[in-house]
Amino acid sequence: MYYTGIDLQKFTSYLTTVDPNGNIVKQSNLKNNDFEFVQYFADLKDDHKATVESTMTWYWLNDLLITLNIPLVLAHAKYVKAIAYAKVKTDKVDSHILAQLLRMNYIPEAHKISNDLRTLRDALRARLKIVQRHTSITNSMHLLLAKYNYDSPTQLTGIAKYQFEQLTEVEELLDCQMLDLEKQLYPDLIPNDDIQRLLWIPGIGNLPAGRQG
Repeated sequence: MYYTGIDLQKFTSYLTTVDPNGNIVKQSNLKNNDFEFVQYFADLKDDHKATVESTMTWYWLNDLLITLNIPLVLAHAKYVKAIAYAKVKTDKVDSHILAQLLRMNYIPEAHKISNDLRTLRDALRARLKIVQRHTSITNSMHLLLAKYNYDSPTQLTGIAKYQFEQLTEVEELLDCQMLDLEKQLYPDLIPNDDIQRLLWIPGIGNLPAGRQG
């Protein structure tokens, strides 16, 4: 059995493969494309396992390794760092540490979401970010009025008035983005049995009626 630790970056990845005794059998810095990864693993004929930290870009790697019959263990990034702190941190070192932790069965696993739920989860995360931005903009508007002890934006003048108008435009844009995204999500979420059970929890409700249209 071979064990490969993959330090996945945006454009390249560093791979380190060790044998059951922990000896390094192969290391390489690859471009993130299918061809170079397939070529790397093609030279290793034994059974194989691989691991990568749970960054936002592991989907394609998982799908590729499935075609190569190589199980990918998704490592919880926070807990891996707690287990394997290194004074010298490089992509090469990180990939080697991951490989050794995998060999010793010390990888703290993160949940690997199923393929059919990926898009929905990412869309919900996108909505959450929009909501957070919307809250930040609303707070900025309230703060701007509080600076001058005003109750209404009509009392503002000059640059302060212009700034408030800009914030209002951004708030309205975020409102539209939330509404559009919710319209896309609604047909997938509401018929879901798990969602229906959540709706019974106090404090969790359906989308407001005004957002369903």
